[in-house]
Amino acid sequence: MKLGKVEFCHLLQIIALFLCLSGMNQAEPSRSRSKPYFQSGRTRTKRSWVWNQFFVLEEYMGTDPLYVGKLHSDVDKGDGSIKYILSGEGASSIFIIDENTGDIHATKRLDREEQAYYTLRAQALDRLTNKPVEPESEFVIKIQDINDNEPKFLDGPYTAGVPEMSPVGTSVVQVTATDADDPTYGNSARVVYSILQGQPYFSVEPKTGVIKTALPNMDREAKDQYLLVIQAKDMVGQNGGLSGTTSVTVTLTDVNDNPPRFPRRSYQYNVPESLPVASVVARIKAADADVGPNAEMEYKIVDGDGLGVFKISVDKDTQEGIITIQKELDFEAKTSYTLRIEAANMHVDPRFLSLGPFNDMTTVKIIVEDVDEPPMFTSRLYSMVVSEAAKVGTIIGTVAAHDPDVSNSPVRYSIDRNTDLERYFNIDANSGVITTAKSLDRETNAVHNITVLAMESQNPAQIGRGYVAITILDINDNAPEFAMEYETTVCENAQPGQVIQKISAIDKDDPPNGHQFYFSLTAEAANNHNFTLQDNKDNTATVLTRRNGFRRQEQSVFYLPIFIVDSGSPSLSSTNTLTIRVCDCDADGIAQTCNAEAYILPAGLSTGALIAILACVLTLLVLVLLIVTMRRRKKEPLIFDEERDIRENIVRYDDEGGGEEDTEAFDMAALRNLNIIRDTKTRRDVTPEIQFLSRPTFKSIPDNVIFREFIWERLKEADVDPCAPPYDSLQTYAFEGNGSVAESLSSLDSISSNSDQNYDYLSDWGPRFKRLADMYGTGPDCLYS
Repeated sequence: MKLGKVEFCHLLQIIALFLCLSGMNQAEPSRSRSKPYFQSGRTRTKRSWVWNQFFVLEEYMGTDPLYVGKLHSDVDKGDGSIKYILSGEGASSIFIIDENTGDIHATKRLDREEQAYYTLRAQALDRLTNKPVEPESEFVIKIQDINDNEPKFLDGPYTAGVPEMSPVGTSVVQVTATDADDPTYGNSARVVYSILQGQPYFSVEPKTGVIKTALPNMDREAKDQYLLVIQAKDMVGQNGGLSGTTSVTVTLTDVNDNPPRFPRRSYQYNVPESLPVASVVARIKAADADVGPNAEMEYKIVDGDGLGVFKISVDKDTQEGIITIQKELDFEAKTSYTLRIEAANMHVDPRFLSLGPFNDMTTVKIIVEDVDEPPMFTSRLYSMVVSEAAKVGTIIGTVAAHDPDVSNSPVRYSIDRNTDLERYFNIDANSGVITTAKSLDRETNAVHNITVLAMESQNPAQIGRGYVAITILDINDNAPEFAMEYETTVCENAQPGQVIQKISAIDKDDPPNGHQFYFSLTAEAANNHNFTLQDNKDNTATVLTRRNGFRRQEQSVFYLPIFIVDSGSPSLSSTNTLTIRVCDCDADGIAQTCNAEAYILPAGLSTGALIAILACVLTLLVLVLLIVTMRRRKKEPLIFDEERDIRENIVRYDDEGGGEEDTEAFDMAALRNLNIIRDTKTRRDVTPEIQFLSRPTFKSIPDNVIFREFIWERLKEADVDPCAPPYDSLQTYAFEGNGSVAESLSSLDSISSNSDQNYDYLSDWGPRFKRLADMYGTGPDCLYS
């Protein structure tokens, strides 16, 4: 009859209890023949009680305290005079002792994996005196193991790799399980391994846990990953043992066991002839089931008529062969190319050479397509020369271009004016002859770089470009001149024959360093008594004095005309004037001052005196300006004097019901100002107040003629207007008042509107509104028509 796991554990506990009881009998303290122990004496007597190690079975599941063992002293007569005391690890909390009998019990369930043994101390005391009758002694309670822990894989789950195509028995990885039970007691910690999942591809050694391959020629390309489940079981794998499992992921790593193969035996690509050099023509790839370095390939062109025109390289990321152009294509020269291309693995494994060969061949045909190309010039750069003396229309040279296409369309020429902004040149549209269009000047521009455009007659969008460099040849058309602007001085105390200036000349014509200049004084200056000129024959000349005693009072500046001739053919000359100033010099001949006016001042007049005179003059000018300003200010009160302020009231109604605020005093004195700006404004559609009174007589005032003219002009305007009232009053109704809370109540503008409102009721408002009733009632539109 087979026992279950629980029944087997109970059986083990019973056996362990039996062994404990047997050991306890051996551990009963034997009576010693030595003398009793007295605490008061210093002489230590031999211990009179001993015992062996106690054993307690772990994981006790009973309800009563577990009996561990018994302590007994030979001094104990059984009359209750001896008291037993227990101390140390777990005393009172885990282990208790009966102080009368010495029986030890465990009150809690013990786990050997937490603590394998406990060290305690026991002592026997006299109950009456509470003094020890035996020396204190230590003893050990050891926890006896049972199989209560299953094996565990502390490092799981595992991952491992093994090369594909490995032979049977190739080690993959080792797994290890640990069991917390006591390895020194029984088989609780003895583990064996087995494989639950992963057969028949892998196997595991029962004792070591080493996983090995179990099938040959496992192909990564067919399946590259396997999941294994490994079990570890204690009790040497017997029934009733505990077990644990872990997973192992095994990946087959790649080996170079697959040669590259092109999917097709031949390829064809169409390429336009205008494709630039280094452009990609095509991408081809040989298939290889391997990965990583085992799939790396190299491509090369082994044969064909395009060896020098095309090249092939490998894309490291995609392992594609990239075909690019090395030379320009020309449909008119060659319409197609054929290439034989080989692809081969870079890393070959000798073990799998029998699966080869590890290279493959394919054919690539490249068809060149015709493209309408722009005209091409016979030369990339044309160099031409022309003299700067050439007349307009002179032929400089000829450019030529042709249509490279089969159609050979005629070509027309023109100059890109962005390269010839001044339009110095022209080109014949049909022949390509370049001529001058303007006079040329080498000194302005020695070389002209122009671009010539050649366009197909049938397709003007096709434009070719040629480049022409036109060099202007020099002629002697620039006279020599001073190399710089000289500042020449002569001292008053200069001696005859003294050098005062060395001069040189320049010429804008070529050659810049090859000219020969000749210097001399002009004919009118050749016999002067002041200065002479010496030609140094090295393109320089020296100016010297002829006399001494120059005085600034007599003449402060001399002008010396110098005649310069170049060596050109024909030679050119020019007259350049050298200005020489007379200066006061120190003892070393260094000019101090060249101001001639200082000598014109009277003798004894110092600089301070001159400054004082100037200050007085400025003061007088300021006083004059102040007097003029004050006199102008005195004239202003004639108009703005408050006592003589003459004002007429021009009544102006700016808003409704303003009362006295509607009347503004208008300063009529401004009308007397001669600078008045009379602004003739357009009359508003208003009707001033009508007064059937005779016009007042205007008194003539002698000093206000401008005011009188202003009034008469306004009267004339009113007389001409047939609808205007008599100009007897200057009261004007310009517009309705601004900001009225009640808004406008006036009906003065309604005469020009198409309003249907009847204003006859105004007659009932009294005499003050009679005129308004006459104006806006049912009467005629115009009172003076």
